[in-house]
Amino acid sequence: MQKSLRFDQQLVLITGAARGLGEHLVRAFLGEGARVVINYYNSAEAAQKLASEAPDKLLVVQADVTDRAAVHAMFAQAREHFAMPVTTVVNNALPEFSFNGDARPRVEELQWHDLDRQFAGVVGGALNTTQAALPGMREVGFGRIINIGTNLFQNPVVPYHDYTAGKAALLSLTRTLSQDLGPDNITVNMVSGGLLRTTDASSATPEEVFDYIAANTPLRRVTTPAEFADSILFFASPWARAVTGQNLIVDGGLVKN
Repeated sequence: MQKSLRFDQQLVLITGAARGLGEHLVRAFLGEGARVVINYYNSAEAAQKLASEAPDKLLVVQADVTDRAAVHAMFAQAREHFAMPVTTVVNNALPEFSFNGDARPRVEELQWHDLDRQFAGVVGGALNTTQAALPGMREVGFGRIINIGTNLFQNPVVPYHDYTAGKAALLSLTRTLSQDLGPDNITVNMVSGGLLRTTDASSATPEEVFDYIAANTPLRRVTTPAEFADSILFFASPWARAVTGQNLIVDGGLVKN
């Protein structure tokens, strides 16, 4: 039987964890007894405020996930602080982005650097954290990598070309990594949401868009960040020990996968 770790035996590193969805992810894992590394890039004040809620179980580390050396240093700092390697990674960090359909680059305006910024942050960031996590995960014989996706590449209700392309590439990486790392008892999965009500990224979304989405879901409401965070816990839990390479859509049933 493959090794599983309870939440209170896990050290979870969450990228982009100081605010928005990341903040809810921190609280979800903390509520289950896990120790958590709060990674941030610019949001120092928010990260420190969040960490003050449970200073014995939360560690704040600043790092740009696109900087390979900084990511490796972050993992080393986490290991030294908690005297154990990171067992669980949630790739949540997002290059600066606003879900504002009116401000998005249209096809005629779209440039490669728009796409490249998303690929570097979303795919490059996940690659950096995965590579930094591997030695420790192999050492303990257990690893959980959970990538945050989107339902927009199944249902591009608003065509955010750059953001959606980056997340679609991340799904491909999720599946190929799961194939490569399965023999090490490391699972790699994705959880994909729709628009969440409300995060910093979705704060520019008009209320009528939220209402339209809610009206088209079986639950007749827009998923909250806290509800989405609950689903992340499943993939880190012992109940998901035989699940890898999957993409779970959590959007109130708007998209049927």
